Amino acid sequence: MSDRPRLLLLGGTRETGALADALAAAGYKVLVSTATDAPLDLGTDPHTSRRCGRLDVAAMAELIRNQSVSLLVDAGHPYAVALHATAREAAAATGVKLLRFRRPGVVEPREADTRSALIFARDHVEAAGEAFAGAGAVLLTTGSRNLRPYVEASRRSGIPLIARVLPHPESLAACKEMGLAPEHVVAARGPFTIEDNRDLIRKFMIRTLVTKDSGEAGGVLAKLEAARRENCRVVVVQRPEEHGEYFTDVRALSEAARASRTR
Repeated sequence: MSDRPRLLLLGGTRETGALADALAAAGYKVLVSTATDAPLDLGTDPHTSRRCGRLDVAAMAELIRNQSVSLLVDAGHPYAVALHATAREAAAATGVKLLRFRRPGVVEPREADTRSALIFARDHVEAAGEAFAGAGAVLLTTGSRNLRPYVEASRRSGIPLIARVLPHPESLAACKEMGLAPEHVVAARGPFTIEDNRDLIRKFMIRTLVTKDSGEAGGVLAKLEAARRENCRVVVVQRPEEHGEYFTDVRALSEAARASRTR
């Protein structure tokens, strides 16, 4: 359909394909925007396309105008604070409606009362301090964008740091820049099963695992269960505070998008 309005979907998570299909079914041409060109399921609808590359506010606003975007959907990772701020500012600058999709979390700080091996941290600096206050090697599963506090804590304490990151040039370059030894970098793409995580924990004799609460789709439950079975501590970096309303259900988001289209 040539009269379909254009929708810009800020994606990159495992829900991107399902979201793109649902939004296309709501009557949109869906342009998926991702920071990198890493492989990604875009769904099956022919009205979906993709562009790659990081966007600041000016570039996102320009893209919205050039592509005649009528609706902006921010479905970025729950911890992508800068992206969410950029989306809000670009929407305000262009007058385009913004809908936010947030992947549901799976752990809450109150659970620390009943799980003695589960420790919550407000940010990566605090998480690094907690992780390297223990004994034994630390497995970092939060990606390559916040390596510094962990690398510095590892050097201060003499406790080994193992980082599992995406097998993407940007991730590997970040590890190299921080001076991580190649044998301490595990370049792999999930989803990871409980046994995958257990194998990694045993291989490096991990005693503390660091994770974000990236939700069930982010493999958190498999990490927690693997750590429990291997008697590992777990440090959870808490989710950033969310600004404004958001959706946690694909169907509800697509219904809101459909309603926006018919106004």
